[in-house]
Amino acid sequence: MLVQFMLKNVLSFKEETRLDMTAINAYKEHQENLIDIGTKEKFVKVAAIYGANASGKSNLHLAMYYFQRIVAESMNNVDENHETAIVEYYVPFAFDGEKENSEFEIIEIVDGFEYKYGFEYNDKRIVSEWLYRKSLETNRNTIILERTEEEISLGSSVRKECDIYKEQIPHEALALSFFNRLKLKTDIFEIVYQSIMDIMVAPGDFYEDRNVLKRLLPGTIDVDKEKLVTFLNAIDTGIVDIGYFKEGDHVFFDTIHLGKDGKKYSLDLFAESEGTLRSILIYINARSAVLLNKCMFVDELNIKLHPLLLKFIIDLFYEKESASQLIYTTHDTTLMDKKFFRRDQIWFVQKDEFGYSELFALSDFKVRSDASFEKDYLAGVYGGIPLLKEFEIGGE
Repeated sequence: MLVQFMLKNVLSFKEETRLDMTAINAYKEHQENLIDIGTKEKFVKVAAIYGANASGKSNLHLAMYYFQRIVAESMNNVDENHETAIVEYYVPFAFDGEKENSEFEIIEIVDGFEYKYGFEYNDKRIVSEWLYRKSLETNRNTIILERTEEEISLGSSVRKECDIYKEQIPHEALALSFFNRLKLKTDIFEIVYQSIMDIMVAPGDFYEDRNVLKRLLPGTIDVDKEKLVTFLNAIDTGIVDIGYFKEGDHVFFDTIHLGKDGKKYSLDLFAESEGTLRSILIYINARSAVLLNKCMFVDELNIKLHPLLLKFIIDLFYEKESASQLIYTTHDTTLMDKKFFRRDQIWFVQKDEFGYSELFALSDFKVRSDASFEKDYLAGVYGGIPLLKEFEIGGE
């Protein structure tokens, strides 16, 4: 479960920026929107991030993707024709004369422990790296790893087993990635590595990629076609059945519709609307996230989706027994309403005139009990809206 994600000097986020999924205990509304793991703190299941075009909200999603890619690829063998992960994913704030280090940190809860992991880097090396574990039962903090440019220090729980390997860690590779590849008795590095990889953050065009749909859909049809068809019926696509067949290396999909005459008619899946195709792919990932208690981060979730369909997708994550989470960016304000969201579930991204993006929560504001979130947002009370100037298309 994701608790916090921090970035600094990445893309348009120059200053330290922190997305916090911790619920504010003073808010009593919509308790069903929270994850309760039996501790003093609860956590929101869904976070909506609003912002104008070019405000930087998509950069927050992209930063999570870069963070994940560095963790996954920093130990990959490279040759002179390929860049290292820290070169490829070093994207500091552009409008600055000095290129400073970038930084990421994540806090997650896994099986009764809170893990805090992060690193500072540039396009030459890993500058620092840290990993701490806290027991939620005893509240005891443990140092697992602390790294500087000069040395790597390991905590007592892993030192005996891992100390002999630390001199082998390349300066451009993460110690977490290095130790995860070894056959160790301790599973700490594997747990943290896998929890980061389990965050379902995809490139921006993922949900428009028909090849991804072709790859994932057969398994869903084989395992749980009934639920998929029920979903498609629930969102009013007119589809009453869906199937596929193979011819050699090619896979073909068809959907079934009922005609006015009561007969069934077949249609090639890719003749369906773009919204339907996107909905199917989002459903496949959302179902996986909900069943496996994963976090899903989607950029511009509202694209090609009707607001009621968007709400339908969001509501999947309010499954009572699930600890899954959904983070999504959007500029569609239709659901920005206290009937659906708590104040600690709504976030805004705003960019100033010098290109600096800032992330802040609705809970940072004093909001009247009778306030309309959407109306006040569009009126500029919370920021995060475009600053429009007068313009005449035929003017000089």
